[in-house]
Amino acid sequence: MAFNGNLASDNDSDRRSAISPDERRRVALAEIDNAPFSWFHVKVCIVAGVGFFTDAYDIFAIDIAVNMLKFTYGNGSISSWTSTCLKVATPIGNLVGQLLFGWLADLYGRKRLYGVELVIVIIATFCQALSGHSPSVGIIGVLIFWRFVMGVGIGGDYPLSAIISSEFAATRIRGRLMTVVFAFQGWGQFTAAVVGILVLSAFKSEILAAPYPASTPIDYCWRILVGMGCVPGVIALYFRLTVPETPRFTMDIERNVSQAAKDINTVMGIRAGAVDECPVEHVKAPRASRADFIAYFSQWKNLKVIIGTAYSWFALDIAFYGLGLNSSIILTAIKFSPSSFTNTSRSVYESLRNNCIGILILSVAGLIPGYWVSFLFIDTWGRKPIQLMGFTILTVLFLIMGFCYNILNASQSGRHAFVALYCLANFFQNFGPNTTTFIIPGEAFPTRYRSTAHGISAASGKLGAVVAQLAWGGIGKSVKPIMEIFAFIMLTGIFSTLLLPETKQRTLEDISNEEQHSYITTGVETSHPRKR
Repeated sequence: MAFNGNLASDNDSDRRSAISPDERRRVALAEIDNAPFSWFHVKVCIVAGVGFFTDAYDIFAIDIAVNMLKFTYGNGSISSWTSTCLKVATPIGNLVGQLLFGWLADLYGRKRLYGVELVIVIIATFCQALSGHSPSVGIIGVLIFWRFVMGVGIGGDYPLSAIISSEFAATRIRGRLMTVVFAFQGWGQFTAAVVGILVLSAFKSEILAAPYPASTPIDYCWRILVGMGCVPGVIALYFRLTVPETPRFTMDIERNVSQAAKDINTVMGIRAGAVDECPVEHVKAPRASRADFIAYFSQWKNLKVIIGTAYSWFALDIAFYGLGLNSSIILTAIKFSPSSFTNTSRSVYESLRNNCIGILILSVAGLIPGYWVSFLFIDTWGRKPIQLMGFTILTVLFLIMGFCYNILNASQSGRHAFVALYCLANFFQNFGPNTTTFIIPGEAFPTRYRSTAHGISAASGKLGAVVAQLAWGGIGKSVKPIMEIFAFIMLTGIFSTLLLPETKQRTLEDISNEEQHSYITTGVETSHPRKR
């Protein structure tokens, strides 16, 4: 039997009573999965993507800011553990935020929480820029606290943006839409380096004129650099608050198929004009609970997926954040900064500016292109092959950079080769597991656990980021052993990837490993319309 997809027209009450709720759900889902690309999809990409732009800017700006802080408050130096604490505070906050917001989004809805996490990021970023130093509370401690709070907000953005873009996307473009959202991360890191160069250039005369270590003008620089992270967040906030609830949440968690059908008509533009409220038709459907969660994930076919997504993200983030938050250390180790640093304000300026330029080069040469090559292949080649390829090539690259480090660092041409390998590693992180570990958890689980499972997977990744920073703090500035460790970790990522299903060109319901026939049954209660 064929049905018109517009189940929410004004004259469909008779048809609604004739068609079972389960059939209406399948037809409504088909409308989402087969919807043509529209302005609404563009809006979702931009609104979610700007959040990731802000997240990446705020996370990676600290690599530049730490070098400024050491001249402002450290008289030219800062301990490795102080630097580590500043860098690790945000990933720890990410871990908390991903678990918390992932669970809350499945409990209360995606829309209700979308924007809350961005408010946390904006407030914490602004407070960092205004942080002060006092005899009782040092500024480093204050910054660590606010970077943790900011990390909680950033962590919440991962499951929310991933799930909203996943649940609204048509099947054939879902991978590309989610990749575009995530690709804003590369532009955020790039922009942090650009802003660093601009603020240093703006205060160049003051830095050069000030006595070493030029603490006052550099104090302005890092505050502006960090504070600018508020701007894109403020711009995106209004639009986040206007994003509608996903129809999948309305159907499968609120159990209101009729309202979901009307929502689809509205956001996909199937019927123009205002849409009246539907009565809340609660239907019988699988509900999230501790017992149901255990029953679902105790099956090996489901457990192996969350093990695969969680460990793959853990392994990837050890290298991704290990490199991304320590680029300045690597650039200094391979003598990209001036080889003969002197205690002069000019050396301070040149050192800071060269680090910003180096991070800019690494972003342009590796990070940003990697995202967009993923965009080209994600829905044709598939997620799993790209992730396997990425982990394999990263294993080889880190082996070369680790075991051949002394040889490469012995000459100028060797250092150029090391930078090229480093850029290739950045490229194959993004044209590889950095992109796919974000996408697969947003697809591979049923609606009632999709955000929670994505949060668990993402939190595992941030645990990897914390491990990476602690390794840098323990080993110090020794690049060689770090690269060798990264090679082993990338090798283990190959095996965790084998646990994952291929999700390209499959509906979210098909990927969930749950029987969809008779997924829901007859409505048991009708009440007043819910507030929209």
